[in-house]
Amino acid sequence: MRCFFVYNPVSGRGKITKKLDYIVQKLKEKYDVVDVYATKGAGDMEKAAREAAGRYDAIVFSGGDGSFNEIVQGIGDTEFPPELGYIPSGTVNDIAHTLGIPKSVRGALKVILTGDNEMLDCMKINDRYAMYVVAAGAFTSAPYTTPQAQKKQIGRLAYGIEGIKKNLRFDVFDVAVKNEGARVETDSIFVILMNGRYVAGMKLNKKSSIRDGQIELAVIRQKKNPNVFKKIRAFLALAHLFLFGFRVPEKQIIRFTGKEFEIEAAESVVWNFDGEKGVCGNVKICVLPKKINMIVPKGSKNI
Repeated sequence: MRCFFVYNPVSGRGKITKKLDYIVQKLKEKYDVVDVYATKGAGDMEKAAREAAGRYDAIVFSGGDGSFNEIVQGIGDTEFPPELGYIPSGTVNDIAHTLGIPKSVRGALKVILTGDNEMLDCMKINDRYAMYVVAAGAFTSAPYTTPQAQKKQIGRLAYGIEGIKKNLRFDVFDVAVKNEGARVETDSIFVILMNGRYVAGMKLNKKSSIRDGQIELAVIRQKKNPNVFKKIRAFLALAHLFLFGFRVPEKQIIRFTGKEFEIEAAESVVWNFDGEKGVCGNVKICVLPKKINMIVPKGSKNI
């Protein structure tokens, strides 16, 4: 079997570069050929994955949630995608938490060498892809606007600082959500669609599965030109969602579960895909069941 190992050399303070020889040595216990590539900038991992998809039996990659998104973008149009192995090295690693993949290099490699292959769902957004989250509104720009140097210095706290700097105004935008014939129109400060349990390091969707063929959607309502009280109320609703989860009732949150959604929004509304800047404006989002061939910990049942 042929394996392509691609990694982000700046993710996780460069720990993968330091352990590269060890990683290649371990991968050769499973694969006959292991070719290595270090990415050179944003979008490079997507390009590398797209080129490798038809030439290798496996793509093993290392980076954060954004790197995972680039891999999914790269193989999303492939009819028979290769198996994926993941060594988490990002700041938050939401997908690794959902899948139960250890953050340590040694632990992640054990999963790749001895784990089970599972076919996982992903999401398609217009002509793009996301693995576990699509979101717009308050704080959603922080993952891709936070400077890399700041992430290295203070880790996930950097996201919070960036979010506070740029999102305290809680801009209100119009959205119309259509799901299986139902249509809801509202003003909102935050919209999120989830295909996984963890978002921003928190177990936001703990009863969901990444292989159930379903997407969970939450919209936090807000009136235009809100007064101070309404701004505080919206902030509390956002905090409620992240602290208590998707399924705990909250009057200011509209919730849906389904396989396909159409969302109308202005071109000024920017969508975040797995921590990366995605598209703007209107989106059509659907689940692609059993699209991703992923190596997960042996015996995994609750993913």
